[in-house]
Amino acid sequence: MDLEQDHPAAGFPPTAPRYQDWIAWLNRDLIWLFVLRILRSISQGYLGIILPLYLAALGYGAVALGTLLAASAIVAAAVSTAAGILADRFGRRKLLVVISLMAAVGGFGFAMARSFTALVIFAAVGSIGRGGALAGGAWGPFFPAVQALVAEHTDDFNRTRVFGAFSFVGVTAAAAGTLLAGLPALLRHTAPELLSYRILFLLAGALGLAMALAVLPIAENQAANTPTRGNNLSGAIDPEDAPRRLGLSPQSWRLVMRFMITNATNGLAVGMLGPMVVYWFYRRYGAGPAQLAEVFFVLNLLSALPYLIAGRVALAFGSVRSVVITRAVSALLLFVVVLMPTFLWAAAIYGVRMLFNMISIPVRQSYLMGVIPRAERSSASGFANFPSQVMSAAGPYLAGVFMQHLYLSLPLEFAAAVQMLNTGLYWIFFRNILPPEEAAIAAPPNGSAQA
Repeated sequence: MDLEQDHPAAGFPPTAPRYQDWIAWLNRDLIWLFVLRILRSISQGYLGIILPLYLAALGYGAVALGTLLAASAIVAAAVSTAAGILADRFGRRKLLVVISLMAAVGGFGFAMARSFTALVIFAAVGSIGRGGALAGGAWGPFFPAVQALVAEHTDDFNRTRVFGAFSFVGVTAAAAGTLLAGLPALLRHTAPELLSYRILFLLAGALGLAMALAVLPIAENQAANTPTRGNNLSGAIDPEDAPRRLGLSPQSWRLVMRFMITNATNGLAVGMLGPMVVYWFYRRYGAGPAQLAEVFFVLNLLSALPYLIAGRVALAFGSVRSVVITRAVSALLLFVVVLMPTFLWAAAIYGVRMLFNMISIPVRQSYLMGVIPRAERSSASGFANFPSQVMSAAGPYLAGVFMQHLYLSLPLEFAAAVQMLNTGLYWIFFRNILPPEEAAIAAPPNGSAQA
């Protein structure tokens, strides 16, 4: 089915690649952004598994793990927001190099650290433990600059598809990374357990250096990062040359505030999960590094598949409706996970839950870029995601307290309830705001816009 024929008023630019052309949107800059995503996701894939196990091997409990993750999240929130504001003004590529080098310092330092204070500092600097074992679709502090660069190097009708492809590649790379988490089990007869964990943290440092090198060839159009009279067909944002405060126009601020509220609730739920889920599997079912590595490898591979259809789902049902439906199902399945009697059953239900949740990730990423003017995208991303980062900092600490002093499964149940709240807020705030590609399709055939 050809969207250009089915929607003659959709407003496809004559030179834009058709939606059906699987890789027509791929270009040199996107390829290097793919490389950056792969390197980042490999380290995320295994760090989310070995971090809680490494701390447990050192004798630390759930509260210590939550404290470390909270500190990491707070610093990541500050870096992410600063990167969003500064990237639009001084260049997104420069900020990505700096953040990549911070990841390298964090990995090397964490491997060498011996005190808990040092572990917390280097985890914060390198954003170690951000996202968890199924976090290939997440970027951490890289997100505002990368999100804007991805949108810059594609067009409106392929934007969600490109974000879906990035998430697919990220999760697939993270799946490969999870296999590295089995290294301590493989070396248990030849090397001390702590040494094998530290080797993996050193590898994370090396991957950080490789990320900095991968950023250098990416082109950036600085001239495009200035306010222009745009063509946002939804009418939700009017990118006139209005005075901007902290990089955003008054119209953009009204939308970004809505994103900040919804992302705050989402961040709290995400903070309850991530590495805390790995710790829950470890405490609830006694799952070790080898079991966790195998299961999360499979879950990562399976959870990558929904990303390939995210663009089609968004165009078929609408971005906001797609997010709401998939998030609601995901939250309901999280309630079911805690009822499972065995590790394999719990992991299987958690995997199905991730299939629905993953569809919403690139759709939400693309939607924000679609309703915000190009010159303000990094700033908008930084501010919109700041509450998520802050609340995700509180999440691990609260989860640790819940697990250690109340009961083990409470964080998962609490996260499910908060995600249901997030789903309702998202629908209330955005159901009437269309990104350009959906507004074009919804436009009357005669081209006259609805008031």
